[in-house]
Amino acid sequence: MFSSLLPTGRSLLLLLVSEQLVVPTVWSFQTPSHAQIIDQKSFNVLSVTKPATEVNGTNVFIPPGSTLESLLERPFHVYDDEFLEILGEKPHLTRIAHSSKDPLFHEAVVWYQKSNEVFFVQNAGSPDAGTGLNKSAIIEKVDLAEVAAVSNLTNAVGRVKVQTVPSSPMVINPNGGTNFRGQIVYGGEGQGSNTGPALWIMNPKPPYNTTILLNNYFGRQFNSLNDIAVHLANKDIYFIDVTYGYLQDFRPAPGLPNQVYRFNPDTGAVTVAADGFYLPNGLTFSPNGEYAYVTDTGSAPGFYGYDYTRPATIYRFDVAEDGTFENRKTFAFVSPGIPDGINCDSKGNVYAGTGDGVQVWNPSGKLIGKIFLGTTSASFNFVGNGGIIIAAETDLYYATVAAHGAYIESEM
Repeated sequence: MFSSLLPTGRSLLLLLVSEQLVVPTVWSFQTPSHAQIIDQKSFNVLSVTKPATEVNGTNVFIPPGSTLESLLERPFHVYDDEFLEILGEKPHLTRIAHSSKDPLFHEAVVWYQKSNEVFFVQNAGSPDAGTGLNKSAIIEKVDLAEVAAVSNLTNAVGRVKVQTVPSSPMVINPNGGTNFRGQIVYGGEGQGSNTGPALWIMNPKPPYNTTILLNNYFGRQFNSLNDIAVHLANKDIYFIDVTYGYLQDFRPAPGLPNQVYRFNPDTGAVTVAADGFYLPNGLTFSPNGEYAYVTDTGSAPGFYGYDYTRPATIYRFDVAEDGTFENRKTFAFVSPGIPDGINCDSKGNVYAGTGDGVQVWNPSGKLIGKIFLGTTSASFNFVGNGGIIIAAETDLYYATVAAHGAYIESEM
């Protein structure tokens, strides 16, 4: 017996075929109550278009006939029917934590499966946090069981405990993070001239002991480490080094190009996987390891304003059998904001934190949907079975969806 799925509008026709019987069955993907269809044809031609001095990459786009309030009321925005399968029948968005000013929920969202906890880090270099040069950003966590217990609510602030993780020695200005050999590896941005960036590995259980895996490239300090990903096949650590520590005034002038590196902790080998970026930022692999995705946020150079002619772009690379990157391709250009953290689900769809929440593309680069927050998300990750934790600086969200993350079980 085999099944064939045929698209019919917003329904799928399921044909169950055997030697004796053909039974057509319709699965109807109705628009869920917390979702709304966005008609892209409705804004192909606008009555008024404004110059870049007024409308640019910092403006959240409100389609004609919508308001910010209406977009937030039903935050799952369907740009293509493919997104309905990702959402499932009852997607839901819950705000689980809030900070009045301090951007406690910034980057490095990592699910530690064994304790069912989700780790994340504070913004390093934020004036509202006072972090960067004078003090390090911190690591925090929540219990996913507590989150799941309130996932039917829209606002569950105060119902989920946010705990500080006292890493020892302290990871200095952590940014990117991922699962690695049953622990968590962080990219530390460094602090000032004398505390250089480093790859740290942390035990996710008390006493949260840490070890530095790498802190130089043949004696040279890195600029400020950012996102990290582990490849499915070779299990090497790929990481981004970029000048954001300098652009946020807590690291000295850069001494290396902005690049993607590859590190084998067993042999100690460090090699460059890709260069030629303005400001590389996010990094992930497709579930089968065939592709690497790198975000370039060159249009947002830290404290130095914006340059809208520079990339806010996701690039896709082929990953060769030897683990090198080749055949760079423009996958998507993001608006509003920039594509920061990036992940794939188990079917190869690509998700990125952007200026209005989390945007989602199919494997061909077609925008199919958004989890709309109306504000920036720099990081998010799949957690558990059908959940996404979304970090949005002063807010932390939990999205209930049907899609699952592309986990590497050996690293969990």
